[in-house]
Amino acid sequence: MKKRNNLQKILVIGCCGAGKSTFSKKLQAILNLEIIHLDQYYHKPNWEETEQDEWEKIVNSLVQKPSWIMDGNYKGTFDVRFQYADTIIYLDYSTIKCFWRVIKRIVKYHGKVRPDMPKGCKERFDWEFLHFVATFNFKNRKGILERLNAVKDNKLVCIFKSDKEADLFLLKNRNSRTGLSKH
Repeated sequence: MKKRNNLQKILVIGCCGAGKSTFSKKLQAILNLEIIHLDQYYHKPNWEETEQDEWEKIVNSLVQKPSWIMDGNYKGTFDVRFQYADTIIYLDYSTIKCFWRVIKRIVKYHGKVRPDMPKGCKERFDWEFLHFVATFNFKNRKGILERLNAVKDNKLVCIFKSDKEADLFLLKNRNSRTGLSKH
């Protein structure tokens, strides 16, 4: 049984290219909550990564906010983020779909900074990143599902396998916010 809640602290996780930022923006338009793209906090210009101690402090500070929609994986901080979230949405999409979307994103934004990224992080072709995307589900899916299963009695856990499922969730929440009946 899934616990119902007020959708005040929402995590959106999934493989790169699943559409976490896009989904989060759509949900923000419905719920009017602050959106936190973790990539904007983790990366410094030219894709420099934040030191582990500093990163943990940043995440611990972000989860203290009264409400948010937070997108990004960063599984090293799952424990603290899962603890504070009331809702966890996992975009559990196929590797092929995610990989294709990443390729399209690279082409669209090549040499430019995407809206959900920090300044100085221009989109680029990166073999190491593409390998990460290609192996993400194989290396991470089982562990993510185990973690979600462990919290499903205390959190609203939504696992979407397609854009259609994710869009239905958005539609139901938009309808409930506007006073229309849920299906």
